[in-house]
Amino acid sequence: MKRVLITGAAGFLGSHLCDRFIKEGFHVVAMDNLITGNIANLEHLFPFEQFEFYNQDVSKYVHVAGDLDFILHFASPASPIDYLKIPIQTLKVSSLGTHNLLGLAKAKGAKILVASTSEVYGDPLVHPQTEEYWGNVNPIGPRGVYDEAKRFQEAITMAYHTFHDLEIAIVRIFNTYGPRMRLNDGRVLPAFIGQALRGEDLTVFGKGDQTRSFCYVDDLIEGIYRLLHSDYSQPVNIGNPDEITILDFAKEIIKLTGTDQKIIYKELPKDDPMQRQPNIEIAKRELGWEPKVNRAEGLKITYDYFKSLSQEELHRKDHNDFSKFIKK
Repeated sequence: MKRVLITGAAGFLGSHLCDRFIKEGFHVVAMDNLITGNIANLEHLFPFEQFEFYNQDVSKYVHVAGDLDFILHFASPASPIDYLKIPIQTLKVSSLGTHNLLGLAKAKGAKILVASTSEVYGDPLVHPQTEEYWGNVNPIGPRGVYDEAKRFQEAITMAYHTFHDLEIAIVRIFNTYGPRMRLNDGRVLPAFIGQALRGEDLTVFGKGDQTRSFCYVDDLIEGIYRLLHSDYSQPVNIGNPDEITILDFAKEIIKLTGTDQKIIYKELPKDDPMQRQPNIEIAKRELGWEPKVNRAEGLKITYDYFKSLSQEELHRKDHNDFSKFIKK
C-alpha cells in the first residue's frame, strides 16, 4: 500500500484530498496544527486503519516514520481574514514549512506536490492568467504575506528540483468552493452564503465589477490527482475559466437562496485583484483535465451543505476537540 503525507489535512482542500487518497487505496498520513483547520472535516476517516492523524506544525519540524511515496503540502491559511490575523505563521508555513517538507521528500525519495495559488499573479496585467505570467504583486501590502510566501514556495520547490533532482509538482489553485468551506473565512462565496443564511444584506466591495472564476472542489481534486501522477514539473493552473463579476455572482446567490436581501457596497480592499481567470491550456494538454461541474450545480450542492449545518455548528468557535478520535 502506497503512503502519502498530506499537510493541512483538516482544511477544506486537505480533507477532500484525504478522502480521494483513501478511496484510491493509499495509506494516508494526515498532518495539521489546526490553526485554521477543522478536525471535524476528518472525523469520518478516523475509523480507517489506513488513516492516521498528527497534530503538528510543519514550520517547526516534520518527522514521519517509515516510507513515503508522495507528499502533498497544503498547509497554509488561504483566506484574507486568516492571513491578515496570523501573518507571521502564514509566511513561515510556506517558507520554513516548505523547506522542511522538501527535505523530508528528499530523504524519503518521495515526490512532492505543493499547493500554490492564483494569488502569485497578484492584481494581474495579463488576462486570462497563463503560467508564463510573472505577476503584479505588492510585496509589502496587506496581501503580501500570502502572495510572496507562495511565490517563495514555488522558488524553493523548483530549486530542489533543479539542484537535487527531486520529483515535484506545483499547482496554482484558483477560487474553489464546495462542502467543508468555513462560512466566515472572508472569501466571497462563503461570505455571501453566510449572509444569506443569516438574513443579512450581501456585501459587495467596490462596484462589484471585479471578476472571479469558481471551480467546484471535486474538479479541483481530480486535477491535483492527475498532476501528481504526471511527469510535468512546471506550475499548472487548476481552476474553472467560467468568469463572472462579483456583482452578478451576488445576484446568483440571492436567486439560489430565494431570499430578498439587498446588495450593499463597501470600499474595495487594498490590492484586491480586479480580474481572476485561469488559462487552463496546459492542464488540458498535459493532464487531459478540465472542469466538469457547472456553477449552478456546484452552488446548489454547496448551499445544501451549509443549510444542513446546525446553528451550533454554524457558530461554534472550537472545532478541534479530537480526543475522541484518537485510537486506543
